[in-house]
Amino acid sequence: MIKHDIKSKRSVRFILATLVMAGILFQLTPGLVFGQTPKFKIEEATIETIQSAILKGELTSSEVVHLYLGRIRAYNGTCVNEPEGMLGPITTIKNAGKINALMTLNLRPDARIGWGFDARKARSMTDLVDNNPAMPDALEVAAQQDIFFKATGKLIGPLHGITFAIKDQYDTFDMRTTAGADAFYANDRPPDDATFVKRLRDAGAIILAKANMGEYAAGGVPGVRSSFGGTNCNAYDTERDPGASSGGSGNAVSANLVTCAIGEETGTSVREPAKNNSTVGLAPTRELVSADGMIQKGITTRVGPICRTVEDTARVLSVYAGFDPKDELTAFSSGRMPRRPYESYAKETRLDGMRIGVVREYMDKDLFTIADAETIDIIERAINDLRDLGATIVDPGPHGALFQKYVDKYSPVWRNQYFIGQFPDQFPVGGSHLPLLVDMFFDTSLVPHSASGQPNIRNLGPAGGDAGGAKYNFNTYLKERGDTNIQSVTDLINKANFWTDPIIQNRKSNLQNTDNALTLATSATLQNRFALQTVVLACFEDLDLDAVVYPTGNVPPAIITNPEEPSINDRGPGLWTFINSRGFPAMTVPAGFTTEVYDRVADASVPGGRRLVGPVPAKLPVGIDFLARPFDEPTLFKIGSAYEAKTKHRIPPAQFGPLP
Repeated sequence: MIKHDIKSKRSVRFILATLVMAGILFQLTPGLVFGQTPKFKIEEATIETIQSAILKGELTSSEVVHLYLGRIRAYNGTCVNEPEGMLGPITTIKNAGKINALMTLNLRPDARIGWGFDARKARSMTDLVDNNPAMPDALEVAAQQDIFFKATGKLIGPLHGITFAIKDQYDTFDMRTTAGADAFYANDRPPDDATFVKRLRDAGAIILAKANMGEYAAGGVPGVRSSFGGTNCNAYDTERDPGASSGGSGNAVSANLVTCAIGEETGTSVREPAKNNSTVGLAPTRELVSADGMIQKGITTRVGPICRTVEDTARVLSVYAGFDPKDELTAFSSGRMPRRPYESYAKETRLDGMRIGVVREYMDKDLFTIADAETIDIIERAINDLRDLGATIVDPGPHGALFQKYVDKYSPVWRNQYFIGQFPDQFPVGGSHLPLLVDMFFDTSLVPHSASGQPNIRNLGPAGGDAGGAKYNFNTYLKERGDTNIQSVTDLINKANFWTDPIIQNRKSNLQNTDNALTLATSATLQNRFALQTVVLACFEDLDLDAVVYPTGNVPPAIITNPEEPSINDRGPGLWTFINSRGFPAMTVPAGFTTEVYDRVADASVPGGRRLVGPVPAKLPVGIDFLARPFDEPTLFKIGSAYEAKTKHRIPPAQFGPLP
């Protein structure tokens, strides 16, 4: 079982305190010159290569931070045209050379000014002096680590010297936290860290920045923008979507602005930015990682690491997974975590004995459009790679359906009310529904389907209405935070700035809709979650599967100011998330790149007001998803690491190479 060594942490703190009292820390810190760097190559560096260099005396934590700050200074600027300022309409810039992935830097004012970063990147907008010694910045934390290493010859923890960007949806006690909003908090710093952030720090992680995000975790193309941080751009094509609301986390890692980052996924926002930026992203089992300190936490919100390798992703999970009394859902993880660190499973080169199912429901070209085709072809090649690695591939074949037998068997009984309401002709109001439901259980050919084929694994059907969940989660977070000016969703609406853009809608109307809720009624979510878990687990057991595989998303990232690809046959514009968001862990790994894409453009003369154009040449990342049973992240790391080692598809974005 993975545990945190509290005693060793206290010893570390004692040694650091002793060094500071002796004046050693403050004697050495001024000797660090801005821009001074070793010969170490920070681009594509991993946790292992950074720490190996530190242990050999070739690198220090301070130098790591300096190297990343140099890249942030070069590559993190505004990436769109803003003729009316940050809150006005935008237009895209081809080859902008910037990505605007990070919105807040963990630097005190003097250090921030010395590095040339403007006041918008300050740690706090409500504490401009920022001189509290209990809130060391990234440079000071790195200096403390260097002193500790010099005194002991040991790393301070498993993430010593490793820099992180944290999605602004999560509390950091030393940096402003507003979920991307330009909201007028009396104190824009929350009172304490989210639980997982504290665990990262205790392990030696250096929190270097807050990542830009889709304001209040907006999905889709609006997810590229926030009122405080501005517009975020894809590192492979700065005119395109970086990937839902955690786009800043994904492309900060891809462009080598940090070693790893943390995203949040409700539907798409760990794996989509990872996929769109050729990185590895894990959306873990919801009950495995605490969501304490998250704005809008809920039953589908997951704290997910994004790194450039499978092993680094596993190392991060090892540090912060496990029970937290501040999040009751993590009680389900007790007794269900591996006895070895997660990274020990991320060193596979073969998959002999593994049985992997193919989710053809996500790969049937006849169901979708030409925009999906090349991604599906790339994943077909990836499936052959898995077969070459020794895995047994369980494939229902072209136009087949891996889960349909189980959907038809178990959806009517476990979704009952919602299923019955979906088919009023078969289940008329006032009649007895039980005889037909019993007959369907024994003869699934009697199960009706809608015009789009529902129920299927893409969508079991209308889920019924859940009320008040978002408002409840917002208001409980705000009450716990205890700010004197922002205390409710109503305050978030009335005490904030919002952008105004005729193309990219701001978040004000969404907040207003959320604020209209009068009660808390979330039974539909729980019933649908249980029904889907029953379907998927029954299939896994019946076919003896270890995991399933499918494209992380079929459609390449859209141009930021263009219409999104419309949904068709329950395939949305983003990625496949229906199973994963109902309690299953999934991980995306780079699978290659497109050669061409099809885009949507606005056209009032066609139905729906948007027309497909192309193909246009485009080299954009594609990701492959591996999904396993709840709490079976070790299987994902085994499969992902073997696939990664064989294929080596990760290629860093060409525009953001080494600095001169």
